[in-house]
Amino acid sequence: MNDSLKKAAATTALVGGGLALWTALAAGASEALVPADGDFVDVPGARLHYVDTGGDDPTVVLLHGIYGQLRNFTYALTGELTDHRLIVVDRPGWGHSTVEGDHPTIEVQARMVADLIDALGLDRPLLVGHSMGGAVALAMALNQPSKIRGLALIAPLTQQMTEMPAIFRGKAPPAPLRGLAAWTVGVPLTTLTGPMVSKQVFAPDAVPMDFGTRGGGLIALRPSSFQAGAAELTDANRALATMVPRYGAIRLPVAILYGRDDELLDPVSQGDVTAGEIPGATLTRIGGGHMIPVTHAADTARWLRTATSA
Repeated sequence: MNDSLKKAAATTALVGGGLALWTALAAGASEALVPADGDFVDVPGARLHYVDTGGDDPTVVLLHGIYGQLRNFTYALTGELTDHRLIVVDRPGWGHSTVEGDHPTIEVQARMVADLIDALGLDRPLLVGHSMGGAVALAMALNQPSKIRGLALIAPLTQQMTEMPAIFRGKAPPAPLRGLAAWTVGVPLTTLTGPMVSKQVFAPDAVPMDFGTRGGGLIALRPSSFQAGAAELTDANRALATMVPRYGAIRLPVAILYGRDDELLDPVSQGDVTAGEIPGATLTRIGGGHMIPVTHAADTARWLRTATSA
């Protein structure tokens, strides 16, 4: 090896080591700032972290979106629903929930949540899904309908997307490269672009100053979160291609809520179209963007009470 190649190899190793150190420090800090809040239950293929608020029925199980965790709901929404028993879950592979092997598909996540419902002895709770959590909720309605009594979908991903939202481009490398990307460029890139991405996800609403800790946003600064996000961004269209043709067979009550000004998912193609495909489904719009469980918690809770009484 000549001197120039040796220098290039040394530089590459130095940069890679520095990025890996950045990643490790960021991951450790994020977990310290956003520790586990609740309990854990083991289901086949996963160990799921959840918070049980206790109280009487009706029981509601809540699933967050991509790059999220259960504090997306405990930030504000759960405080508006103290008259319900709420089971708020870190989806498999997110937050403090761990999985065995590769990140599970949308359908496998639904099965894992169904197993959690069984493990906790819940009697057909209402299932709430926000954003990507909405896709998981729909998968359960299609594949494990006896486990739940209905769906309440908040700004859900329900249809295939012709192109990935701009803020997620570059975050879904091919599967063989995800581990390397996660431990080198993934977390530093997320750290640097995080404020801009959050602003776009919340738009037109403002990002709460304490969302990183109280809302769990900082937990995304881990290599496992980068890999989970890459897997779901890649898998979503595949899963929805098989799910959408079956929507007409759903016989559970389904209510859909969208912010009128959602800039991440289109309320018409993701909301109106799907409401028209599911028998009896209803669609409601309120003011706000994609993160209405955080920014418009009182309005979201009022809608959810209507869904729970259906």
